[in-house]
Order: sequence, then C-alpha cells, then structure tokens
Amino acid sequence: MIFKRVGDGRPYPDHGLNARGWADVPPRQVRLDELITTKDTLQLAALLDEDSTFFGDLFAHVVEWRGDLYLEDGLHRALRAALQQRNVLHARVHSVQG
Repeated sequence: MIFKRVGDGRPYPDHGLNARGWADVPPRQVRLDELITTKDTLQLAALLDEDSTFFGDLFAHVVEWRGDLYLEDGLHRALRAALQQRNVLHARVHSVQG
C-alpha cells in the first residue's frame, strides 16, 4: 500500500493559506504510508510531465489535522516518488487546530 488511506475531499477546516503562506512553511520529510490523500483521481499528464513543478511549489502540501497527515497538493509528486521506490516525500506540513 502506498498511502495510509485514499480520501475524497478535505475533512479539515479551511486553513487560509495561499501560495505565499505555504512558501513560509519549511519542508520536511514525510512517509508516504502516513499520508491520506484528499483526491482520489490523478491526471496522468501531471504524473508524466517532467516540468510539472515549473509553475508550482517544488514541495507537496500536507495538512496535519487531528493526528493525521492529509496530502492536499502534490499527489503526482507522491506517486512519482512511489514509482521510484522511495517511501518518503519532501513536503510542507501545516498543522491545523481543531
């Protein structure tokens, strides 16, 4: 199993972070098997595109809420890491109280 669970949507409250707010969160390593996805579908073009991070953040965005880690943005990065047989992903992790 790649992820802890495949979810469909964001169960946590709105965190209010925009791109600039996410950029202020320092990246750290996160194990893929601890992540719960917030999307259950992926655009194959995003997975296969070598320049997929050209206009976006280099790191995935993860929200920590009630002891769980939710992969909010970066599903294609996480799957690419799994296909390369890596079990960790560099991500920006933001904790939400609630």
